[in-house]
Amino acid sequence: MSRMTTHRTNTRRTTQRDTIVEVITQSPGPITVEQIHELAKKTIPSLGIATVYRTIKLLLENGTIQTVVLPDGLSRYESAALGHHHHFRCRACGNVFDLDICPVKLPKDMTLPGGYTVDDHELTFYGTCPNCQ
Repeated sequence: MSRMTTHRTNTRRTTQRDTIVEVITQSPGPITVEQIHELAKKTIPSLGIATVYRTIKLLLENGTIQTVVLPDGLSRYESAALGHHHHFRCRACGNVFDLDICPVKLPKDMTLPGGYTVDDHELTFYGTCPNCQ
């Protein structure tokens, strides 16, 4: 994964922002605000959850990260630079992982019955991750 920066706008870089970006970048999949906070506190023990929320908002606004919402309804965050990919959610530990495969080959601008034109898709696979097997 590529290193994210907050240079897309004239946003001042801070240790807190850099740490939060690093946590998101190093994660094997999209992670929740609570997970980001927990991991970032290992580097900055005094980091408050409000700072994490403000930073997430800023990173979303400047296009550095994107939101991933799975059927459980929790918002998770990942780098916006990852490109097309899918996710795997472990039913045992609940962690979500990025997958670099796409088993769906759709024709460009495919039309579904009823006149729905498809221009993109996203899939989430469910099962047990290697650590929980």
